[in-house]
Amino acid sequence: MAPCVADTSATSVGAASESVEPLRVIPGEVVLTGPEARQTLLTERWDGRFYRGQADGEVTYTSSDTGIAVVAEGVVRPVADGTVTITASAGDQTASATVRVEGQTAPFSWNFSNHVESVLSKMSCNAGACHGAQAGKNGFKLSLRGYNPMGDYFTLTRQMQGRRITLTEPARSMLLTKPTGALPHKGGVRFDTDSLEYRVLAEWIADGAPAPTAADARLVRLEVLPDRVVLQPGVSQQLVVLAHFSDGHREDVTRWAKYTSSNESVGSVDESGRFTVMGYGEGAVTAWYLSQVVNSSVTVPYENNVPADVFVSAPRWTFIDEMVLEKLAALDLPPSPVAGDSEFLRRAYLDTIGVLPTVDETRAFLEDPAADKRERLIDELLDRPEFVDYWAYKWSDLLLVNSGKLPAAAMWSYYNWIRDRVAANTPWDVMVRQLVTATGSTLENGAANFFVLHEEPLDLAETTTVAFLGMSINCARCHNHPLEKWTNDQYYGMANLYSRVRLKELPGEGNRAVFSASEGDLIQPVSGKAQPPTPLDSEPITEGGNIDRRAYLADWLVAAENPYFARAITNRVWANFFGVGLVESVDDVRLSNPASNEQLLAAAADFLVEHDFDLKALMRVIMQSAAYQRTSQPLAGNAGEDRFYSRYYTRRLMSEVLLDAVSQVTEVPSEFPGYPTEWRALQLPDSEVDSYFLKTFGRPERVITCECERTAQPSVVQVLHITNGDTINDKLESDKCRLMRRLAEGWSPQQIVEELFLAALSRYPTESETAQINEVLSELGDDADQQALRAALEDVYWSVLSSKEFLFNH
Repeated sequence: MAPCVADTSATSVGAASESVEPLRVIPGEVVLTGPEARQTLLTERWDGRFYRGQADGEVTYTSSDTGIAVVAEGVVRPVADGTVTITASAGDQTASATVRVEGQTAPFSWNFSNHVESVLSKMSCNAGACHGAQAGKNGFKLSLRGYNPMGDYFTLTRQMQGRRITLTEPARSMLLTKPTGALPHKGGVRFDTDSLEYRVLAEWIADGAPAPTAADARLVRLEVLPDRVVLQPGVSQQLVVLAHFSDGHREDVTRWAKYTSSNESVGSVDESGRFTVMGYGEGAVTAWYLSQVVNSSVTVPYENNVPADVFVSAPRWTFIDEMVLEKLAALDLPPSPVAGDSEFLRRAYLDTIGVLPTVDETRAFLEDPAADKRERLIDELLDRPEFVDYWAYKWSDLLLVNSGKLPAAAMWSYYNWIRDRVAANTPWDVMVRQLVTATGSTLENGAANFFVLHEEPLDLAETTTVAFLGMSINCARCHNHPLEKWTNDQYYGMANLYSRVRLKELPGEGNRAVFSASEGDLIQPVSGKAQPPTPLDSEPITEGGNIDRRAYLADWLVAAENPYFARAITNRVWANFFGVGLVESVDDVRLSNPASNEQLLAAAADFLVEHDFDLKALMRVIMQSAAYQRTSQPLAGNAGEDRFYSRYYTRRLMSEVLLDAVSQVTEVPSEFPGYPTEWRALQLPDSEVDSYFLKTFGRPERVITCECERTAQPSVVQVLHITNGDTINDKLESDKCRLMRRLAEGWSPQQIVEELFLAALSRYPTESETAQINEVLSELGDDADQQALRAALEDVYWSVLSSKEFLFNH
């Protein structure tokens, strides 16, 4: 029997006030089964709102009967069968846990799958940098992080004529002499001869090195205590990890788990699972044991002492505001006030339709006294034709519309299919279902080009999960995912859903037929056989015959119950409006990369499902929220945060929007080879269209499904191009430029400047700006010639178009 421990766990945040104890021990009830069972205990204090971290250094533990169980440094060890109470004392406060000990006289041996593999993983013997590498090290290869126990057992006990272990003299086994330094080892000393790691391996060998069997208890769930905790700067928190097995027993695997911190700026975690606070904010500690991972959320409130009435009086216009403010209150972050009309107007246009408001639109909005003008503007923007241009472009990025990979006719067919769906406001689930089940001619059914771009089942499985679930399963192609729960079996089960997709050439350039064959399976290299076609976290197909497996996949993929689908698209849409996803980046959704506000992401995804995957409904409620309408101007108390939406985060305009904005302000269109002169960058269907500006400012190549293809990172080349490149300069020097026409029409410099500010920044120039510009113009004198006046006003135009206020959305 394996060493085991049972517990009842508790949450560290948000306990009901009537049941709160000032001090508590977690876990509160423990069962220690077998002589090797252990349990780490934690003690936490209630501060009036939260249970705050471990009461370290001030707690003493005592056992009511040391003949049954003893406790030292918070770790309980069994002695004999029976029940004891472990009492934690901190000053004049006490709390207790009940511990039942059993099975102390029962036979015990270490299990290969659950214990030996745990040692190898904890010591990094089977890590990618060591023997878990694709080719192993020095002829010794283990499965990465122990995903294949039977293979590892064969390697350890059968390869090299069994020289890696010596059953008659365990201490002479290479499995022990190498990692302890008794024999030369490039990996160095991994553990000492008096360590528990050594004892586990030595005793397993001495017991005859029993092999893993199908009857072994399997890990079914991992739990971490506390699952949420509030800490203060300078303190540390020990975590406890419990493994739940298929036979019902549980083990304290804190010693064997591996740990990472999702946000090193908030805190770091050591090998023992102790988290040390480094800064303010929120993060998570990911604990990994065998094939599963689990998170503990760590909150470190800022020290702003924000009065409670700040949050009480803050506007709450949608459910989004309730949850954002709850998070801000927990972090002691003050919300910035609501943005003014100019700031909101420009932001809403750029985020929703990718163009600036016209001068007339800006004047009308600023002069409109109606209380509901923002609501009306939101509805108007969602119905604008430019909305179709913008979102067709966004989804073309996601779906890789690219004439470098598709013939021109097929590229246009694919783009038009996407554009038609956006124009019709096709629900997202319907659009995705149509895509993944597409059949027929690629010229008649543009969605079929998805299978031209991704012909291989493996590529289709990986692209589907990234594009529509926001997560990568690529690592599981070769082995179990090292940071997620996805196994190699699940990967090939998912890919096998696409194994019967076939393509056939048809008459006409770029014309191919997509259809589903009646037979064919994808062979998994490790097993040498096909995995049953199975969506991730679902059941395999049971129907035989000519069923199109993609239909079964689509049923699972777009189902309201799918825990990933609605969240992924919700996160993508959210990131478009806020600049930062609730999970960042948007195609890196995984347990070890938790949302900055999990409650909000879940609620927003539920909202989308309730509205039948109507993306406009989601966009509308986002834009209606006070969270979205906050100013980008930081307060002293929230200037350092960029994840919790205490303000709107400024960000540089994406390349296509920026180029269109320069063209719109100057009224000189950009030219794209092969396209009508009046077309904007956002109307281009293809990322292959030649444009130095778009390439320089981060247009994605649409080669892989990854948000990382588009970059907003600044560069010296960008700075040089804005300050002295031909894009702005050529437009300003053009006779078609707005400035030239206004001068020809006899406009005064003051009228020209006012129009410029309204066109570019959606606001009037301030008194200070007006005074500075007038001072420059006055130096020309009353008899200044037209050329000198034009040069001075070109400088004003250039100053505005190269300003951060213009280049950024805010």
